[in-house]
Amino acid sequence: MAELFVGIDSGTQGSKVVVVSRNTKKIIAQGYAKHALMQDAAGKREQNPADWISAIESALKSALANPQVDVHKICAIGVSGQQHGFVPLDAKGEVIRPAKLWCDTATGTQAQQLTQALGGENEAIRLTGNTIAVGFTASKIRWLRENEPENYDRLATVLLPHDYINFWLTGEQKSECGDASGTAYFDVRQRQWSQPVLQAIDPSGKLETCLPWLIESQESVGTIRPEIAEKFGLCSDVVVASGGGDNMMAAIGTGNVKPGVVTASLGTSGTIYCYSDFPVVDEKGELAAFCSSTGHWLPLVCTMNVTVATELNRALFQLDLREFNTLVEKTGAGAEGLILLPYFNGERTPALPNASATLAGLNSLNYSPQNVCRAAMEGATFGLYYGFEVMQRNGIEAQEIRLVGGGAKSKIWRQIVADVFDCPVVCPQNTEAGALGAAIQAMWCYKQAGNAAVSLPELADAFVALDNDSRAIPDSGNVVVYQEIYEKYLRLNTALADLY
Repeated sequence: MAELFVGIDSGTQGSKVVVVSRNTKKIIAQGYAKHALMQDAAGKREQNPADWISAIESALKSALANPQVDVHKICAIGVSGQQHGFVPLDAKGEVIRPAKLWCDTATGTQAQQLTQALGGENEAIRLTGNTIAVGFTASKIRWLRENEPENYDRLATVLLPHDYINFWLTGEQKSECGDASGTAYFDVRQRQWSQPVLQAIDPSGKLETCLPWLIESQESVGTIRPEIAEKFGLCSDVVVASGGGDNMMAAIGTGNVKPGVVTASLGTSGTIYCYSDFPVVDEKGELAAFCSSTGHWLPLVCTMNVTVATELNRALFQLDLREFNTLVEKTGAGAEGLILLPYFNGERTPALPNASATLAGLNSLNYSPQNVCRAAMEGATFGLYYGFEVMQRNGIEAQEIRLVGGGAKSKIWRQIVADVFDCPVVCPQNTEAGALGAAIQAMWCYKQAGNAAVSLPELADAFVALDNDSRAIPDSGNVVVYQEIYEKYLRLNTALADLY
């Protein structure tokens, strides 16, 4: 049977839908629709969940209209959603107010209050594995309780964005451990809600009654609602997988489901994460101790400045992408002594939210566009490598770096990553890692429900193709050079930290 599986990736900018064929092991159709963002200077970043649904409907309709898609062959759907968002529902299952997103910083005061109520960052880490970061869900719920008490009184269910999309698809209110681990009120070691944090958010005990039922990653949420099946011409028994957060699904979509593989994203900001058989908790709190959506764990580090550093310099020198990369190639490793601390947006790892960018090592001979551009690319890579060092000190090693994001398209940047990390680098052929991962996880859940003996690593190996033309192997000479420069980078960072 030509089984088909749908992956939905609902992000901050828009929603993507892919249809994957089990026979051909390829994406045979896809669709996309944008979202609107509500924001202000006080840090508000919100979206209406109804806009997610409208976008998904549009993208799904577009994908299913492809002549290669036989809708009656669709077996299961998986959902990837932006992490940490807060979707408040009333007793009727209606959305009470717009969802606060991962990038909402209006709840900074509440994050600090919760940390203090728990006894400090070390105690938060002991209880959950994570700090109470402002981006996580916990502070958003506390914010609602303090700032909109009438809405908090109506609160009956707390869902994350991907949970809400699953609710729309099935009518079931459930959550899975991967996405739940990004709330800051989830114990990643025990894989359950953290009662002390829930009490700190709301001592009345109400919040505990508002949490969805937890399921494991290989379980399905349920089957598709009859109204959805009829609307899109789907069969009534289509399974909806547990799904997960966008990072969890992107890990599956890059084949990052076994030890030794590390995924790094060269986007506006950067993420670096890997599979682990055990919970990875950093005593300094520099690492996000997430569960994966594979039934295991996904330690992750986020940095705030990657392509933002290169794009600002590209704009400064009025270069297109080809010209920029050519300019970087004109100078050697180390940019003739220039070092950029790329903190244009502050920094999350290391925790320097008020930091600013610094270009050091300038003299009358090395101050040139090519050196400045190269320093930007190297500085952003050093920032990601700092995150990888956090992972290494917690027992994680890499045999291969899988690069995604816009920066991964640059051959010279791939080589710089290979040299800085002293590790082979390769890109997946498919750039829609979140949507593909959701489709693969849907396949896994569907097979598990049918008692088929198939593992997620087997499916990932079969469906995640790597672009061998993108491979970069470390240059031993450059590795030595970058080790020395990286030590200077760290010393410069330490010397300037007090100024921030």
